[in-house]
Amino acid sequence: MADTTDDLVIGLRAGNRAALARAITLVENNGKGTGDLLQKLAPSLGHSMVVGFTGAPGAGKSTLVGAYVRELRSRGKSVGVIAVDPSSPLSGGAVLGDRIRMSEHATDPDVFVRSLASRGHLGGLSRSASHVIDIMDSFGKDVIVLETVGAGQSEVEVADIADVKVVVCAPGLGDDVQAIKAGILEIADILVVNKADNPLAERTARQLEARTTGALSRKIPVLKTIAVENQGLDLLSEAIETQHHLRDHAQKEKDRPRKLLKTTTLEFLSSKLDEDNQALDLISEKLVRGEISFEEAARQCLEIASKQV
Repeated sequence: MADTTDDLVIGLRAGNRAALARAITLVENNGKGTGDLLQKLAPSLGHSMVVGFTGAPGAGKSTLVGAYVRELRSRGKSVGVIAVDPSSPLSGGAVLGDRIRMSEHATDPDVFVRSLASRGHLGGLSRSASHVIDIMDSFGKDVIVLETVGAGQSEVEVADIADVKVVVCAPGLGDDVQAIKAGILEIADILVVNKADNPLAERTARQLEARTTGALSRKIPVLKTIAVENQGLDLLSEAIETQHHLRDHAQKEKDRPRKLLKTTTLEFLSSKLDEDNQALDLISEKLVRGEISFEEAARQCLEIASKQV
């Protein structure tokens, strides 16, 4: 017999890990009762600190996340981990590589790791991840770690729903440091050069400091870590706490819902446009012929979508 939303709420508040797993599956799949469950949990949210880790593959991001979790546990913090995995090309499910790398925490009752599959499409993943964050928050996790698969725009959008954003960089960027997307710099609260035993790490850290100082009006901490040896994790943990305390917590409660509302609205409009391909083709043809501007084309698209509501 399936759980009712009341059963799940009771289980979550009682610290039942099975209820946590079932609730996450429900909201990840947007199953029947998702809205009701989230509404019932809303008054009790806001306990957890949410830390997002993003960055290009090869920077040792997953190893760093595992070391950060280890550091948090040494401080007595309970932890939830949401690992956004690339989808399996066969099943569409998460590859679960991050859970394999997090296996050292598998027997720890105060660590709960969940992988979310991108299924080759990250459009609605920020909403799905946000719902899972709410479930873990209601369960009572002190810290929720969100790790994304890469550093593209979609991953940046996912990471941006976190309270504190950590961008992980590999040493030896050289002149390629200029290629770091402005979007990543804009969301970063902390930059980490992992594998700091590499001779090029110091130079990379200096380049990042120069890049952020010139590009942004605020100073972003640049730290160095060696995740496999647990070096620098104490300073990273303290920097994350500092950044979290600097946040305007009243504004923080509004930020994630506002960002998700914008994302959901765009997805909704896109789905409505897809329902009228003929009209969309006609507008596109006018655009190609130079009969209308992009702004006018966008306005006409909005009119089409509004009629579908």
